[in-house]
Order: sequence, then C-alpha cells, then structure tokens
Amino acid sequence: MISYTQVFQGTAFSSSSPKEVKILKDHLFCINTDGMIEKIVAPEEEGYQILIDSYSDTEQFHHLAEGQYFFPGFIDLHVHAPQWAQSGTALDLPLYDWLNTYTFPLESKFSDIHFAKKIYEDVVTTLLTNGTTTALYFATVHKEASLLLAKLCAEKGQRGLVGKVVMDHPEQNPDYYRDADTQTALADTEEFILAVNELAKSVKQGVYPVVTPRFIPSCTDEALKGLGELAAKHDTYIQSHCSESDWAHTYVQDRYDKNDAFALHDFGLLREKSVMAHCNFLNDDDAELFAKTGTAVSHCPISNAYFANSVIPIAHLHAKGVEIGLGSDVSGGYSPSLFDNARQAVISSRMLDDGVNPALPAEKRGLPNSRITMNEAFFFATAGGGESLSLPIGRLEENYAWDVQIIDTTVASAKLPIYSANEDLFDVFQKIMYLVRPENIREVWVQGEKVHSRM
Repeated sequence: MISYTQVFQGTAFSSSSPKEVKILKDHLFCINTDGMIEKIVAPEEEGYQILIDSYSDTEQFHHLAEGQYFFPGFIDLHVHAPQWAQSGTALDLPLYDWLNTYTFPLESKFSDIHFAKKIYEDVVTTLLTNGTTTALYFATVHKEASLLLAKLCAEKGQRGLVGKVVMDHPEQNPDYYRDADTQTALADTEEFILAVNELAKSVKQGVYPVVTPRFIPSCTDEALKGLGELAAKHDTYIQSHCSESDWAHTYVQDRYDKNDAFALHDFGLLREKSVMAHCNFLNDDDAELFAKTGTAVSHCPISNAYFANSVIPIAHLHAKGVEIGLGSDVSGGYSPSLFDNARQAVISSRMLDDGVNPALPAEKRGLPNSRITMNEAFFFATAGGGESLSLPIGRLEENYAWDVQIIDTTVASAKLPIYSANEDLFDVFQKIMYLVRPENIREVWVQGEKVHSRM
C-alpha cells in the first residue's frame, strides 16, 4: 500500500463548477510529502476501510469531530497589506481624498523596517485565522519592507504573492511617498523579483514576486512599459487596479483616449498571470480583451461599496469568459474575511439586479441577470481564485494542494443553528457561508502543514 504523510477523514465541500457545490461525505483525503492531495477515497470504495485500519491509530490520521467540516482555503486576490493599520478608518471619504489624507502618509512609514514588521506579521496572521491560505499582496514602494512581507509569508506558512508597488509619476504622487525616479523604480522591482525567486526555492507552499504598478495614474509611461518588460523577462505575476472609480476611469480616458484595459495591454501588463482589482467600469470590449489575454478580475465587493461608485456586473463578466476571484482590499474594505466578502458579493449582485431607485418602475429599476448565488461566491473565493492564479489550489480534488479550513459549527460562542444530526448537507454549507465567524475556523492547513489552530 502507498504510504501517505497525512490521512484526513471527514465531510468536505468543494466547487465542482461555478454554480454547483460538491459534497464529499465522510471521505478520506490522502496527502503526500509535497502537501498535495494524492488520493480521495469515498466510503463505498475498495480500500476505504483498509486505509482507516492502517492509519487510525497513528499521528498521521485526522478524523473530524461531529459538526466539523472541510472547506478549501480561501484565496484573496487583492490585499493592501500596509493598510491593515488603518482598516475601518475614513471609509466615508472619496477615493482620491482617502488615499492622500490617510493611505499615502501611512504607507510612507514602511521605510521603517521595524514598523513594517509589526504590521505585516499581524496582517498575515489575521488572514490565516480568517481562512485565507493564499494572498495576493500589494506592499509599498519600499523594496526592503516588501521583501520582509514575502519572508513573513514564508515563515508563517501562507502562500504569498507579493508586489513592491511602483509609484514614480512626480505629478501624481506626493513628494514624501513615491519612487525616487523611474529607473530606481524599475531597478528595485527587478532586484525584488530576484530576491523573492531565491526565497521561493526553500518555501514549500510557494511565494511569488508580483510586478505591481499601483494604477495607471501613479506611473509614468516609461515605468509602465518597463514593468511590462520585466514581467515578460522573469515570467512573473502582474497586479494593478483597473477602472475602479469614476475618477480613476476618467483619468485614464483623458490621458490615453482609451479605457484602462487597453492602456494596460499596450504596456504588456495584461497576460495569463495578470490580476486586476475592481474593474467596475469594464465594457464588453474590455471584458473580451481580459478573456483573450487570460487576465483575471479580483472582485472586491465590500471595498466597491465604499469607493467604486458603482456595482460591478460580475455575472456578466464571468459569462463572457473572464476569470473571477474575490479580494478583501484591506483596508479599502473593512473586513479581512472572504466569508464577509462572499456575502457582500451576493448582496451587491442582487441590488444591481433589482435596482436601487424606488422612483423607477420595477421593470426599469435594475440590470437583469446580474444576480449571483452563494455557490458562485464560494467558487470565486476558492476555485476561481486558483484558476485566476493558474495554480492547483482552491479545490479539494486529487492533485490539488491540501489547503483547508476546518470549520467547527459547534463552537459555544458562535454555534450555528444546526439542530438535527440529519440536517441536509447543502443546508449546512449555506449556513456556514452565511454565518461562520473566525472563531468557527478551528484549524487552517496550507500545503499539508498546519498553520493555525484555535483551541
């Protein structure tokens, strides 16, 4: 019999498609030395009992207690790591004022590596305790602090994709917080890429450098072109903001006489490894370009409610073949939890579908076919995020990483309303998605390693 590093027994939920949740009742999940799911065995399959007999009395065997379930680890496709220090602050301000009054002064402090360490340690830990096993991070313009964030992801066991932010435009960034000049920005970015790639050689779950122009307004044409060339040279991920708000969207149209999507593409910044945050104002041509280039959208529904000036037609974009994942946008969104963001994604889609102006007749009030279900929001938080990053994560399937949350529905302080031992398992899934709080997340595993445990 094949020897496994770990064997887990319990009921799991995973996306089989954007609209369908697969329920794996009392299955065995056999994990190899690489932290991958090598084999999944159903109770009725040959070998199920043999595996239990072989492993049940060993430390390698993990059996879920009554009321506990496996969920895939969440994949957060848009996190402003330094902004954790101001989370929940000044969300009533317009985006431009929020950035210049609060955010840029805060991010400028990350030139102090000791200050950066305090915040970054906390944000990585916080996301892990909220079930986020993979995070796509914006850091700051500071190369050393950005590398520190990648190192902390490596140490704490989170799969981190980290970007040193580029902001080199002298007219669009404050004097106290920007790259010294374009050449420095590009040189620092390449040095950061090489350093993270070296770090990654010793990291089981993976850490990755990300080319990160903050957004078009913050960068010169020379920097945008150079970043596209660096991404191609080193085959890195790319992240930025795209058509987020009225102000940002209009700025790019005035500067280039085209939308963000086509401007970014001209600079080589839309490719298979690109993830663009927000994208509220994409039109159909933009969406087709995203689908053609393999560029994914990070949907940040809580943040969008505060800063985007619109509700993104996420169902329409997904129907056009655009890859979609979820992002918390901490701190543009106040919550580090993708459970909260999945809930808001469903709420926002329903508001877009129904419309919000009661002065209009019902048939003219909304945008039809805009609703998404919680099944779809779950998909975006898990499998959709994995597809967006082209990594074998986000599904509880063979040949995928063992990235899981163990959800305990019986925690005394956050007990879910499940009163029957025979409760329909899809109803259990729905209650988990709508009601779970961080204290329900009993354990978190990344690449076969336990990275969080709540007693």
